[in-house]
Amino acid sequence: MMQRRPRRNRRSAAIRGMVRETRLTPDQLIYPLFLVDGMDIQLEVSSLPGNYRWSIDRLLPEVEQCLELGIRNLVLFPAIDEALKDRMASHSTDPNNVYLRAIRSIKERFPEVTIITDVAMDPYSSDGHDGMVEDGKILNDPTLPILGEMAVAQAQAGADIIGPSDMMDGRVGYIRDALDEAGMTDVGIMSYTAKYASAFYGPFRDALDSAPKAGDKKTYQMDPANRREALIEAELDADEGADFLMVKPALCYLDVISEIKRHLDLPVAAYNVSGECAMLLAASRNGWLDYDKAMPEMLMSIHRAGADVILTYFAKDFARMYREGKLD
Repeated sequence: MMQRRPRRNRRSAAIRGMVRETRLTPDQLIYPLFLVDGMDIQLEVSSLPGNYRWSIDRLLPEVEQCLELGIRNLVLFPAIDEALKDRMASHSTDPNNVYLRAIRSIKERFPEVTIITDVAMDPYSSDGHDGMVEDGKILNDPTLPILGEMAVAQAQAGADIIGPSDMMDGRVGYIRDALDEAGMTDVGIMSYTAKYASAFYGPFRDALDSAPKAGDKKTYQMDPANRREALIEAELDADEGADFLMVKPALCYLDVISEIKRHLDLPVAAYNVSGECAMLLAASRNGWLDYDKAMPEMLMSIHRAGADVILTYFAKDFARMYREGKLD
C-alpha cells in the first residue's frame, strides 16, 4: 500500500485552500494608468483592449473605482504631445505638465493612494530614448541630472515611490541623493533593475507614442540572453539606495525574478508588461483560452517565482474576482 498520497491534500476546495503555498491579493498589485492632456478623454489603446488614455477629469473616477476594488497602488505614464518634446526632455519638470498635475490631483482627492511614477526621458524626448542622444549615442552621465530633476519634481507633486525605468548606470544613487538633498527622504525608489530589451513592449509604446525615432534601446536595456548580469544590476541598485528591485518583463524572465529574490533581501517587483497581457486578451477574445482561469494563473506564476509586487493591466479584473470569491 502507498503510505504517501499527495492527492489527499487536493480532495476539496477547503483542503486546497488550507495548504496553498502561494497567496496573491490586490494589495500586492500595481495598476498602470496612461495619461493624456485635455478634457473628457477616455481613449482605448487598440493593441491593449480595456486600457485607456485618460484625461485627468476622467482619471479620478477611475481611481475611485480602483479603490473600491481594493487597488491602492497605481503607476502613471504620460502621453505627451510631440510639440512639447525636445532633446533635453525639459517639459518633464514643467509644474503644469499633465503628469505632475495628475499626481497632485490624485493625492488631493485620494491621499490614501500610493502613486508610483516613471522616471525616464523617452515620454518627453524628441529622440524617443530614455537618455540624452548625441550623434546616435545614448549618453549616460549627462542624463543623470535630468533624471534627478524629474524625480524631485514628481516627489514634490506628491509621488510616494519614484520608478527610474531608464537603465542608465548610477541613476538610482543620483536620484536618491537628489531626493535626500530636497528633503524627500521618505520617498521610495522602485528601480527598474533588470529591464530587458524586449519585444513585448509594443502596446505600451502605442499608448504613449514613445518609440525611439532612430535606433533601438539595446545599449542600455539588458540582453534577453543574460541572467547573471541581472544580479550585478540588482546589487548595484541595492547599494545605491533602491527600496524595490523590478524585473521587466515578467513571464519570459521568471528565472530572473527567482534569482534576484534568492540573492537579495529587498522586495522584488515584476512588470507583467503590455505585450504579455495583450497575448492573453487576444487569445481569450478568440475563444482559445478561458480568461477567468488563465489570467489568475499567469499572475500566480509571477508571484510564485518570487515577485512580492506585480505591475499588471489585469489588476482590476483580478481584484474583482478576488472580491467575488472566484479565484479557487
